[in-house]
Amino acid sequence: MFDYYTLKLIWWLLIGILLIGFAIMDGHDMGVGTLLPFIGKNDLERRAIINTIAPHWDGNQVWFITAGGAIFAAWPFVYSIAFSGLYWAMLLLLVALFFRPVGFEYRSKLSGHRWRSNWDALICFGSVVPSVLFGVAFGNLFLGLPFYLDDTMRSFYTGSFFELLHPFALLCGLISLSLLTLQGATFLTHRTSGEIQHRAKISSRLFGMVLLVCFSLAGIWVSKMNGLIITQTGDLNGSLNPLMKTVSQLSGAWLGNFKNHPMAWLLPIGVYVMVFSTLILQAMNKTLFAFVTSSISVACMILTAGVALFPFVLPSSTHPDMSLTLWDASSSKYTLNVMFWCALIFVPIIITYTSWAYRVMRGKVTVEYVQANDKSLY
Repeated sequence: MFDYYTLKLIWWLLIGILLIGFAIMDGHDMGVGTLLPFIGKNDLERRAIINTIAPHWDGNQVWFITAGGAIFAAWPFVYSIAFSGLYWAMLLLLVALFFRPVGFEYRSKLSGHRWRSNWDALICFGSVVPSVLFGVAFGNLFLGLPFYLDDTMRSFYTGSFFELLHPFALLCGLISLSLLTLQGATFLTHRTSGEIQHRAKISSRLFGMVLLVCFSLAGIWVSKMNGLIITQTGDLNGSLNPLMKTVSQLSGAWLGNFKNHPMAWLLPIGVYVMVFSTLILQAMNKTLFAFVTSSISVACMILTAGVALFPFVLPSSTHPDMSLTLWDASSSKYTLNVMFWCALIFVPIIITYTSWAYRVMRGKVTVEYVQANDKSLY
């Protein structure tokens, strides 16, 4: 149905959509987890906060698993190099994620103050660390990862975990944390009321401002750093390997796609517009619309990074010619074609049952509601 070139582009876009879906859906429950010990001032308030996300968090993980599976199937080179080279970062991510479901399930099993406070801290830890690591990972894509390939396409990663913590990558980690925490705070303003909602609005203003300042600094930084451009490659509609191209480094090259296609500037501009719209709509108590605009700001942020890096998906800092792009790191045409039809069937199903679940369990979660359903809620 589609030629190989088009399928490669489609899967770049589909993986972007899956990452956006993950950041919006799982991002808001990570943001709520980050804010849990700070917005909830007593046990009942924290239970109300947890019950806004606990019924949905495992469904939201579908986006995370689907995105990981799609990268494995569509870009096996990227998956193998990223997961083997970033082994310790991935392990830290999984350890942190472990505390979220366990915390949701076990926190209210016992009534001791220390027991519940410790689980609150671990839920917060399990939300903050992944939020920061996702941003650090994106930051390192702009810096490039230290890897190379031999003649048989075996990959060799020459970096360490601590080398990932470059100041620019940490700035991107702060952007990611602010973005997801804003998303979580906005979700809380819609699902809670009273003092919890008031504190969530204050948090939205705080993290919204931090996000915009850090995003601006990152944009200036990217404009000055060395980026990559492809100067020679083979037929993009054919089966390429990562050694069949020539890549050059150039200061400000990561902004090349925006200069060549000025309409792309609407994406970073959209981040500013949507964040300000979120704060204004919250002040007007239009909380559902505020969550929509906050979600659009998440999409604009990820698309901004994706467009800046395009067509690179895993740049190499030590051997730029061996960087992986969507043209030479994609699976076969047959695999991409089969996956396309699977995605066409299953992504709408995921969206449908997720929408149904949120519609069924809509409404405010209050302290009074938690007291009235003490034995059945989280």
